[in-house]
Amino acid sequence: MAISKKIKGFISQASWIRKMFEEGAKLKGQYGADRVYDFSLGNPNLDPPLGFKEQLHRIVNLDSPGKHAYMPNAGYPETRAAVAAYLSRGHEVPLTADHVMMTCGAGGALNVILKTLLDPGDEVLVPAPFFVEYRFYADNAGGILKVVNTKEDFSLDLGVMAAAITDKTKVILINSPNNPTGKVYDDPTIRKLAALLMEKSRTFNRTLYLVSDEPYSEIVYDGVQVPSILKAYRNSVIATSYSKSLSLPGERIGFIAVNPHIFEVEEVINGMVLCNRILGFVNAPALMQRVIAGIQGLRVDVGEYQRKRDLLCDGLAAIGYQFHKPEGAFYLFPKTPIEDDVEFVKALQKRQILTVPGSGFGSPGHFRIAYCVDDATITNAMDGFAETFKECS
Repeated sequence: MAISKKIKGFISQASWIRKMFEEGAKLKGQYGADRVYDFSLGNPNLDPPLGFKEQLHRIVNLDSPGKHAYMPNAGYPETRAAVAAYLSRGHEVPLTADHVMMTCGAGGALNVILKTLLDPGDEVLVPAPFFVEYRFYADNAGGILKVVNTKEDFSLDLGVMAAAITDKTKVILINSPNNPTGKVYDDPTIRKLAALLMEKSRTFNRTLYLVSDEPYSEIVYDGVQVPSILKAYRNSVIATSYSKSLSLPGERIGFIAVNPHIFEVEEVINGMVLCNRILGFVNAPALMQRVIAGIQGLRVDVGEYQRKRDLLCDGLAAIGYQFHKPEGAFYLFPKTPIEDDVEFVKALQKRQILTVPGSGFGSPGHFRIAYCVDDATITNAMDGFAETFKECS
């Protein structure tokens, strides 16, 4: 066997998202891009804001020595200070540059966090539906992903979560706004979760860490607010990126924010700085760090995503699809009209509509639609959505 048995097994479990994205490329070559309706990948279709482009041009043309050299493994001090100042205002928690580490996107951040916190066999508790790569991230650090169900509306079921926490639990990993549902866990829920983790920490005499994956935290609708886990719970860490809020997924720029009150904070931060290096990320991209430092708070026009959400939801509701309207991110997670979500996704694919089965997110009987696409993709796909729904109902 050319590759390890573990990786061979992982290949069979590999992301449905990428599978459907790659299938879309084939179909576009066969039928033409305008006749393929690709909702498979959360690849923002909005351009980065003008302020980003202006700052990028300024930094590129800046004549300064060492502009492309290595920097401290945690990132440029001035960038971390700018991020910390912005977060301190939003979370009402006093962060400094020492509590922030620049990373290669949110994926890099999560790998660094889990590598730092987990011992072999430690469990990472995650509510379903969940982002498909979490299982592999936990395994990368020697951990085990343990999945718990959520309520019908995808809100956290704290009773189920409480029963799932054991002496092997080390990290509770949440994603809000959620991929694939668009659910935002509200402030009362986060506060109850914090109280639960404090109680369980005492019960098992070990620190339970709350890690929040927040790349969509600035893409929320209808006045919804994403509550601060840093304010709610002492032993908390945020992993995030600018991939969605600034439409920069290919630039791989994000950060970790460590609660300044976390248990043994200096040791935690030193561990993460080391793991950033030994995992091979070494540093977040230098150019993007310099750009990000000057544009904190800038984001794409979230109203455009809200309009696309409403266009999609109105169309699918009229057909008869059942779903909970997303409060954030840019995904819809409807129920499939048949039990087998994979078969339903294949039926859509026959009409050149590419979506992702809910099984890939730990929630069969649903499918994910990424609506960060052109309006024409949404409107032109409606006939196919209707025909498939009628065929399968």
